[in-house]
Amino acid sequence: MELWQQMVRDSVHSVDQLVERFGIERQTAEDLDEFFQARINPYYLSLIRYPGDPIWLQCVPNKKELEDIGAEEDPLMEDAMSPVPNITHRYPDRALFLVTSQCGLYCRFCTRKRKVGDYDKISMKGLESAFRYLEQHTEIRDVILSGGDPLMLTDIMLEKILQRIRAIPHIEIIRIGSKMPCVLPQRITQRLCDVIKKYHPVYLNTHFNHPWEITPESSKACEMLANAGIPVGNQMVLMKNVNDDPATVKELMQKLLKIRVRPYYMYMADETKGANHFRTSIETGIEIIENLRGHTSGLAIPHFVIDAPGGGGKIPLLPNYVLHKDNEKIVLRNFKHKIYSYKNYHDRNNPELVNLKPVDGKNGKQKIKAIKVTKVKLPRMEKIKA
Repeated sequence: MELWQQMVRDSVHSVDQLVERFGIERQTAEDLDEFFQARINPYYLSLIRYPGDPIWLQCVPNKKELEDIGAEEDPLMEDAMSPVPNITHRYPDRALFLVTSQCGLYCRFCTRKRKVGDYDKISMKGLESAFRYLEQHTEIRDVILSGGDPLMLTDIMLEKILQRIRAIPHIEIIRIGSKMPCVLPQRITQRLCDVIKKYHPVYLNTHFNHPWEITPESSKACEMLANAGIPVGNQMVLMKNVNDDPATVKELMQKLLKIRVRPYYMYMADETKGANHFRTSIETGIEIIENLRGHTSGLAIPHFVIDAPGGGGKIPLLPNYVLHKDNEKIVLRNFKHKIYSYKNYHDRNNPELVNLKPVDGKNGKQKIKAIKVTKVKLPRMEKIKA
């Protein structure tokens, strides 16, 4: 048995452990265990600095989860977009492939808790029909392995899946969604890296939410992946009292770049059963992006997105940098709130573009009014609390 597998076995998971280690009242611990089991491996447990800190909030069950059990189990409608077991096909050219129900840590904000931890919900029996679906649908060029966490599979089983996918001619890109580099970096071994790199191009997206998660162990794991030619991206979830302030996010993004992890997404927390106490206001996320753009490297700025309820996909959100736009010019502001006018360009060989006019409200769009640049004043952003 490898070290990481032993650490999974040694995880805090029982009602007795929740009561003894975290002082949770027994009946509450039993109710929480029935709602969504706990799994906190020894490594991630060691990152907790004090009760209620950003690490604690992500992994220790909280009675607030039980106040929210009326919310949606599947807000993104993944199951409705699942043509065969283990496959979600939402976007035209890519598909999500669930390969295991297990994780190295059960995050309390998990959007897939209806399946995670349940072998019957994400079963190995569904792999063959999933492979056949991928083979038959030639429009799919990008496959994302997820779960659960694909790196909970053994090296041998993971390689079988990678080998089978890579044998499909129209699939160009393989992605792995794994929290292991963050929550159980001991899983990232040289042998694992050697397996993955045989099936390039392979990308890995991981999931750091707070600067304290960047440790010597997690840094080494990410650098091993990068050294194996596996680009690593990060998908952060914006959460109340975890990372809902600009300074924390800026520190996280800058530290990620130092270990060769590219900030990719910053998600609004999904409207998921048992997790709505983590949600912040949208304005909080906008403020964070406002305090990154121009104040740190563009490499350190993730896309701020909402994964739209009802299966609408990821929709980006940005601060309002465009103050006015017409046929002649666009009026913009920069990160210092200074105003600039940029001349518009039209292809004179295409009169349809040259003669564009603002449309009125009858067609569903508000008429655009010109503004005088010299009189535009934009107030400074005030601190917005969730």
